[in-house]
Amino acid sequence: MAFISPTLMRTVRGVRLTVQGTGVARSMSTSAYTGWNPETGHRVKRKVHDAHVPFPSFLAQPKVAAVIGAPMTHGQPKEGTDDGPDMIRNAGLHDELKSLGWKVDDLGNLAMPKPTPSDAPWKGPGMARHPVAVGKGCEIVMHSVKKATQENKFVLTLGGDHSIGAGTVAGILQARPETGIVWVDAHADINTPSISESGNMHGMPLALVMGLDKPHQIPGWEWLEGTPVLSPRQLVYIGLRDVDEAERKILRDLGILCFTMYHVDKYGIGGVMERILEHLQHRPLHLSYDIDAVDPLHAPATGTTVRGGLTFREAHYVAEAVGESGLLGSLDMVEVNPSLGSDADTKDTVEMGLALISSAMGSRIV
Repeated sequence: MAFISPTLMRTVRGVRLTVQGTGVARSMSTSAYTGWNPETGHRVKRKVHDAHVPFPSFLAQPKVAAVIGAPMTHGQPKEGTDDGPDMIRNAGLHDELKSLGWKVDDLGNLAMPKPTPSDAPWKGPGMARHPVAVGKGCEIVMHSVKKATQENKFVLTLGGDHSIGAGTVAGILQARPETGIVWVDAHADINTPSISESGNMHGMPLALVMGLDKPHQIPGWEWLEGTPVLSPRQLVYIGLRDVDEAERKILRDLGILCFTMYHVDKYGIGGVMERILEHLQHRPLHLSYDIDAVDPLHAPATGTTVRGGLTFREAHYVAEAVGESGLLGSLDMVEVNPSLGSDADTKDTVEMGLALISSAMGSRIV
């Protein structure tokens, strides 16, 4: 049965982290950053400890993380998401992964096509903005992710807007078709062009890989024909709080398991994650993490903020629980947009994204 609830306002309980100065001061062997928060007078420090969490049997040893930059920005209207991959790298990604025992195979940033006047438009029904550029970009992502997955590497994809999720999921399903998808997001991202209220394709990736409304007929998305289709029972949401009415109908009709922020309040984050992992047990897992799932108090530099999101600790527990399952084989971190908000907002958001990656890939408090 699918769980659906309206947007809810909730009291945020975490502790906001503020970083001072022009850069992020880091010491990878002990702390991710250290600084002084003038608002509270408290010293802030985040440590990275390798807790040797269970390692998936389907990944190669010694463990290798293939890092793929997917600087897509045309799935939504705000510039800046294309800077996300390098901002996370420059904040110390490689050093953190190495301190967690990973060998890093950074494949660089993929070249994302730009819209051109000669691109075939979507003629309807409905709207799809920049379908050719986004579709071809996601095809590039799909091939890169597929190759790294087939090499039995852990695949870490840095967005970029969440339209790249169509490429990452499609690539993973070609290598491991039984994979379960944990979609962490304030939004359902299951619009089709015919029902989308905006036409922005970062709100469509799951509909595309689920084959809803013949997506291979959309210009730029012809490559979807013949690719594995994601089954509703392979998908679980966590963190939903801003869902379009037409999307609600899709979620209900398909019986997709959804944990909104209502369910986080009702069951607690531990109870939610227990239910998710029980539903997806025995499957390899892919965690697609949109930073806007986190309350904007902790991750303000993103394009579609919605109040009432995951607290600092709830956000980390999601990543930790999936990582500790011993089944996590791939991860997306998307929608970090350094162009939105102040320098402090950007530092908070980039640091949050990096910290969540570390939590998913093995970092623990003790």
